[in-house]
Amino acid sequence: MQSRRKFLTRSLALGCTAAASPLVTPVTFASAPGDARLVVIVLRGAMDGLDVVRPMGDPDFARHRPTLDATGSHDLNGLFALHPALGQLMPLWRAGELSFAHATSTPYRDKRSHFDGQDILETGGTDVGDDGWLNRAISKLPGTTSETAFAVGRENLMLLSGPAQVSVWSPDSDLDLSPQAQLLLEKVYAQDPLFQQAAARAMELAELTDNPMSPRRAGRAKPLAEFAAGRLKEDTRIAAFSINGWDTHANQHNTLPRALGELSAAILTLKSELGPIWGQTAVLCLTEFGRTVQENGSRGTDHGTGGAAIFAGGALKGRQVLGTWPGMADGDLYEKRDLMPTSDVRSYAAWALHALFPLAKSDLRSLVFPGLDMGENPGLIT
Repeated sequence: MQSRRKFLTRSLALGCTAAASPLVTPVTFASAPGDARLVVIVLRGAMDGLDVVRPMGDPDFARHRPTLDATGSHDLNGLFALHPALGQLMPLWRAGELSFAHATSTPYRDKRSHFDGQDILETGGTDVGDDGWLNRAISKLPGTTSETAFAVGRENLMLLSGPAQVSVWSPDSDLDLSPQAQLLLEKVYAQDPLFQQAAARAMELAELTDNPMSPRRAGRAKPLAEFAAGRLKEDTRIAAFSINGWDTHANQHNTLPRALGELSAAILTLKSELGPIWGQTAVLCLTEFGRTVQENGSRGTDHGTGGAAIFAGGALKGRQVLGTWPGMADGDLYEKRDLMPTSDVRSYAAWALHALFPLAKSDLRSLVFPGLDMGENPGLIT
């Protein structure tokens, strides 16, 4: 499989849509038949699932992490508790609109490279080429069309790259337009409400990149979610974007809450903006791998293997921490350092696609995630 580094280099040279780099955060959309909505959020940098969904009931948790603060946790089921930075999501948990999967991972093992890990997460396997699994899923849906959106920036998520046409909109590249150019743009799109609205939104969000000290730039996930929700209320059925900031090698007690705050804002914005459509929506928040069981000397955690996934939406059968917990005793760890994976995170995505859209399990196993053993239905979607 082509590396993400090569993929990005080629894409920049050709000026075409490409996978999202860890420095660029595009939003991509596709229209599909039916009423269900799917949002996939890629958490770039390897989220520490052990700190987000804390196994407080495991006696070895505190032993492995003696200085990482676990106070303020929100109890989920006696064994697991939620990080306080996601406390605003607890009403979703109580309403059955929030779930998690623990000790889960892609097939990626041992080298622990962000680039390679994200490649496998977004393409859906180790030998499937450069097409994203979500693009392959769209190719099997009947009646899909290319949803027109305003594009600001050059790149697309690898998750949605491939032959199936999708629309791309990104606020993260500079939109350096003179007043005359802005006036011309307004005139060009004056008779097209869709383009006019999208262009105005793009110019507004360009302020986030023009002024990095702007206080509005601190909340970058919220406007992405707002734009996604706006399209999902129309013809769009599938949206994907990424949130950065999950690489917590040092001072995790400071860095992780910021990323969790972005994610919380994105999920709550989707719920608020979608209104009644939220009841037909599933949000999958996936990361390339987990982090080490033991904290390091910088009060952080290093690249690991088993991690966690976060699921939200009114379409969920919520209030679940899915997966088989492997334990954190020394003999239970993968390579004597990481949480042992007991499930394939792709299986949760596959079952979600099967529940939301007219996608056969045979297509999911052979085309979308080639060679995947989907296992038993985890009951993620109602």
